[in-house]
Amino acid sequence: MSDGFQIAAKNANASFTLKLHRGDGMTLLAMNWKGAKPPRDFVGFALEYKEPEGDRFWAIKNRINFPNPDGGVNEERTSSRLSPIQKFRWVHFPVNAEKEGQFIYRVTPVFMSASGELSYGEAQEAGIVLARETYPGKLNVTFTRGFVSSQAFVDRYITDTDGLETLIPGKADEGLQFVPTHPKADEALKWMGFEARSAILEVLDAAIADKTALVRVVCYDLNDPAIVSRLEKLKNRLRVIIDNSKDHKPDTSAESQSAERLAATAGVDRVKRQHMSNLQHNKTIVADGKDVKVAICGSTNFTWRGQFVQSNNAIVVRGKKAIQPFIDAFENYWENDFVKGFGPTESTDWHSLELVNIDAKITFSPHSKDEGVLQSVADDILSAKSSVFYSLAFLNQTGGAVTEAIKQVTKKDGTFVYGISDKRTGGLDVHLPNGKVAPVFAANLSANLPEPFKSEPTALSANGMGTRMHHKFVVIDFDKPTARVYMGSYNFSKPADNENGENLLLIKDRRIAVSYMIQALAIFDHYHFRVLQAKAGASNKPIQLERAPKTGQKSWWDEDYTDPRKILDRELFA
Repeated sequence: MSDGFQIAAKNANASFTLKLHRGDGMTLLAMNWKGAKPPRDFVGFALEYKEPEGDRFWAIKNRINFPNPDGGVNEERTSSRLSPIQKFRWVHFPVNAEKEGQFIYRVTPVFMSASGELSYGEAQEAGIVLARETYPGKLNVTFTRGFVSSQAFVDRYITDTDGLETLIPGKADEGLQFVPTHPKADEALKWMGFEARSAILEVLDAAIADKTALVRVVCYDLNDPAIVSRLEKLKNRLRVIIDNSKDHKPDTSAESQSAERLAATAGVDRVKRQHMSNLQHNKTIVADGKDVKVAICGSTNFTWRGQFVQSNNAIVVRGKKAIQPFIDAFENYWENDFVKGFGPTESTDWHSLELVNIDAKITFSPHSKDEGVLQSVADDILSAKSSVFYSLAFLNQTGGAVTEAIKQVTKKDGTFVYGISDKRTGGLDVHLPNGKVAPVFAANLSANLPEPFKSEPTALSANGMGTRMHHKFVVIDFDKPTARVYMGSYNFSKPADNENGENLLLIKDRRIAVSYMIQALAIFDHYHFRVLQAKAGASNKPIQLERAPKTGQKSWWDEDYTDPRKILDRELFA
């Protein structure tokens, strides 16, 4: 393919196909065997990559290995040439994803003889550009890492003396005064915040530098001192609306502390508190100046947890016309702290961002009763032809049209549906393509993980687990010209539609749909694997690679060719 964000390898002599999908800071590699089935001695794929202008390939490593000769667990991270990946797709996060130019991926099938010796078949090779900006100068999709509960985080930053509590505060209201004590705090927070964190700070820094820029901010949570200190530097070029619903109303809250600080620098008349009919739930920044015309929206709260713990996204749009709907919405919020006043404003209509060659539009809540967009989103989900991916933080708590639509579309034959949502009793629900729900509880994310895995942090001691998955997005038909994504601060619920201050974007664009699809797979597979880990831990069984089967045994790939949903999974991405 030549569209730049989905690239197919072209080695006709290879026994399998390879397709690369571009994500923001990540690549999805999807493989499929060309024949009816792989041979019985096929034991997985070796994955390697070369950076732009690099002079060598680096092996992607696997934490799961073949059993040692005595059956014991090999606990080392090993090259996938020796410990192949036993999956037909893999999401890779290159260390230097921001580098300009092509990342070259080489994938090789690995085989095992009866004696356990490995051999290698014909490889597929292809290159893809992972440009830092999704659409340079127009629109950028950014994500937080969201993998505090991961082996990568534990390996890099958790020691006996330096845990998660040395990186982020235990209580939200302590955020403005908190100073990390971890010896690798700068590196760790950069890793945790990923591109979303840097994008937010870059916009604020650009606004500070452009002395003509006026900045309008609407925020639900606000306890990040790096953001608050930047807002203070804007002085009277800032106007800010900060939520004052139940948890944020006390004088001791970080939001009240931030409001007091910003009133001192910007002026009392430029700081407003409000909560509409329930919450002022937006997370938007708009900078309008001679040199900078940019807006940020999405699910990322301007907090320690929002940027460094939770899985979140932030959309950055640029251009005079693109930011105008955000400016208009801010002014309408400023004048109307209630649904009756805001609901009839034009901000509750859909407005094009007028980005060249990108079909993107936005609407703001709260809408007047019975004039919202919830049902239209539900109807769109039901119209899906090939796939639906969703990451909805409060799906189980809110119910409504979108919840029912997802239940229905999951039962639709030939439609691949994969999602994750909160679980009311604590934890997450991974909604599998077979219609089953795999609950992920806090206990599954920490101790008693089977070999070769280490214990992972589940919580800050004072705060409990909290929400880990905070996204609000739905991807429909990523593989078709009609691909589209809904995203924003909007929780796809009646309160989001008719009570809260919210933003919701609808973007009809395959590059962006593919980016969100890959983010979805990365998160869902990550937490689904925690379910498998919990089961293995409960049975005291280590997780290991499967050797080539003996007569009468099934191959590791058997279900990928017999289970209808896994067949669809294997074929959809490759």
